[in-house]
Amino acid sequence: QDQLVESGGGSVQAGGSLTLSCAASGHIYNGRCMGWFRQAPGKEREGVASIYTDGGAPWYVDSMKGRFTISRDNAKNTVYLGMNSLKPEDTAMYYCAALDSGACYADYSRWRKWAYWGQGTQVTVSS
Repeated sequence: QDQLVESGGGSVQAGGSLTLSCAASGHIYNGRCMGWFRQAPGKEREGVASIYTDGGAPWYVDSMKGRFTISRDNAKNTVYLGMNSLKPEDTAMYYCAALDSGACYADYSRWRKWAYWGQGTQVTVSS
């Protein structure tokens, strides 16, 4: 069962933009911290951004600030990741996840706290 479903990935040239979507079932989405992570081939998964569905400012990994924007539409149980000025090093599988407990930081070092994961959507950036 796909309780978190990512979409919007694709292939773009460096400097281009994409917006990813993550649609969640209500029992997962409501009142949660939702996060975006990514994993490049042969590399460890890393955090990107996170946001509470019921308020508060979004949070970003330092290296993602300025180019990536996380947002939400609670009527659609959906979180988004806007990506601008894409670079080849942004090439990765992008995943959304819902936090089970703890502060709303997209920190993969505490991966066991992220209870729900989508299947991912591929982003490929060519130079």
